[in-house]
Amino acid sequence: MEDVRGAEFVTVAGLVAAVAQGQSGALWRLEGVDRQLDANLVRHLPGAGAAPHTEDEVDVMMVVVAGTGTLTLDGTQSQLAPGFLGLLPRGTSRALLAGPEGLLVLTVHRRRRGMRIGRATPAAPPQPCALHRVCGRCHRHAIEADARYCSGCGTALTASPGR
Repeated sequence: MEDVRGAEFVTVAGLVAAVAQGQSGALWRLEGVDRQLDANLVRHLPGAGAAPHTEDEVDVMMVVVAGTGTLTLDGTQSQLAPGFLGLLPRGTSRALLAGPEGLLVLTVHRRRRGMRIGRATPAAPPQPCALHRVCGRCHRHAIEADARYCSGCGTALTASPGR
């Protein structure tokens, strides 16, 4: 096939043949840096699978390529066989259990945001202290909540915010 910028091509049969018997996990995944989708071809060994979990960020499309198993989605079980195609909506609880011959699934979803290091933006700005009055001239805090004049410069104090 002609080389196209950003395109990735592979055959499922080739991937399965290249993997040693007994190997599980992600056999293949999209690798392009500037992509909008993530895709994984995952093998689950007989009796193994994915423990119950909730995916809160992305919807996941799942295609069963080979094998059998059981999908539990929000407590409802579906039997899996080759050709099964399902949308697993974000926010649902899901679990997979591979059948006696194992399970090979292709999952596709929108690419998750990467981790970012930095300060979190507070949900709401902090409220000013309502206990003390602050002098507008010298910015000294009054010791008493009901003070009428600044003890440092003598300026008349106004009511503190929130009062």
